[in-house]
Amino acid sequence: MVQAGGIAMEYKNIDKQHILVRLDPGDEIVASLMQVAKEETIQLAMVQGLGAVKKVVMGVYNVPAQHYQANTLEGAFEMLSLTGTIDTMEENPYSHFHITVGDEKGLAHGGHLNEAVISATAEIIITKLSGSIDRRKSPETGLNIWKF
Repeated sequence: MVQAGGIAMEYKNIDKQHILVRLDPGDEIVASLMQVAKEETIQLAMVQGLGAVKKVVMGVYNVPAQHYQANTLEGAFEMLSLTGTIDTMEENPYSHFHITVGDEKGLAHGGHLNEAVISATAEIIITKLSGSIDRRKSPETGLNIWKF
């Protein structure tokens, strides 16, 4: 079991391909997973998870304007789904995560994850893939896309 420097979360390599991550109250999802990616030298991986958050900043990309319209939600939310990838951009860890959360009324909200703070816990599985992929900025969309 490894505790990441300065972050309360813990993680464990359960085999050569899978890392289990537990986030605790106050942990921020993106920063925590980027810390794991850096410590474990992850070049390419899939991420999935669930849990509970008290704050989430997520967005929808506006292609013509080439920017994310961010929405911030604060309160009690179940993290119904966290999904995405970890890869690299200019040889540094890079994340692309989407999140769906449910509110107290049972309504779902989702989008591209910018930030989310854990209220209770989160259980996240990182599945490492063989190989690597780097990203580049697309002049057409403004997005950081896979570079083959």
